[in-house]
Amino acid sequence: MTEQLREMGRRLAGLRQIMDYTPASFAKAADVTVEELTAYENGEKDFSFSFLYNAAELLGVDVVDLLSGQSPRLSTCCLVRRGEGLSVDRRAAYAYKHLAFNFRGKMAEPFLVTVESREGGESPALHAHEGQEFNYLLEGRLSFHIGEIVYELSSGDSIYFDSGTPHAMRALDGGAATFLAVVMKHK
Repeated sequence: MTEQLREMGRRLAGLRQIMDYTPASFAKAADVTVEELTAYENGEKDFSFSFLYNAAELLGVDVVDLLSGQSPRLSTCCLVRRGEGLSVDRRAAYAYKHLAFNFRGKMAEPFLVTVESREGGESPALHAHEGQEFNYLLEGRLSFHIGEIVYELSSGDSIYFDSGTPHAMRALDGGAATFLAVVMKHK
């Protein structure tokens, strides 16, 4: 896994210990197994959005605290210029830029996501997290896999979905695809 995942795991473990959670009590409260928690804390498992939200809420911090180690400070607005944003290196073929990383009390998490084309015709690994998501394709073409359904999206297309349904994207035509993803928390 990436160095960023290892750093996130160390922050998670440190905050859990500061808050006097044992691995077992935190795993139960976060609705994961102790083995999954250990894999997250060791940087061996990619963090799901639902786990990040649950963990941040249990620890009394913002998701960005876990992602970057810095607390959001802004409450009126957060301006992010082109090409900027908090880079999130979660998994191969996906590049994320968090577009509201410095705004505290967010009701949604906006990301600029670039998906690189991959060789082979196999379906991408599907991931799920609590809440709902809106994706708007800015550039390129991609196949959007949700459950057993596959949609082809082109620039200007959008999709809104229950992100608890396993989903993934794959860039088409041998190039990259870039889209705006807005992940809304489940309450």
